[in-house]
Amino acid sequence: MAHKKAAGSSKNGRDSNPRYLGIKINNGEGAKIGQIILRQKGRDTLAGKNVGVGKDHTLFALADGTVEFKTKRKTNFDSTITRRNIVNII
Repeated sequence: MAHKKAAGSSKNGRDSNPRYLGIKINNGEGAKIGQIILRQKGRDTLAGKNVGVGKDHTLFALADGTVEFKTKRKTNFDSTITRRNIVNII
């Protein structure tokens, strides 16, 4: 009686689903309430006017309007200046 499985089975035949991150609505396009604008890991892009943040850092629209991406200079606590991306709905 065989104590091993027959040939052909593999232990590494599984794969996880992709994360589908990135911009979903581009600059200048229209957005409706609740639509996802950007899916991201961490706070690379900040939420501006009429934009909400989900628990997984997803940015979504809080009002109907046009999506606008901007950069802003931000002073850190150690007096260094960095550029941050901001998304607004206008």
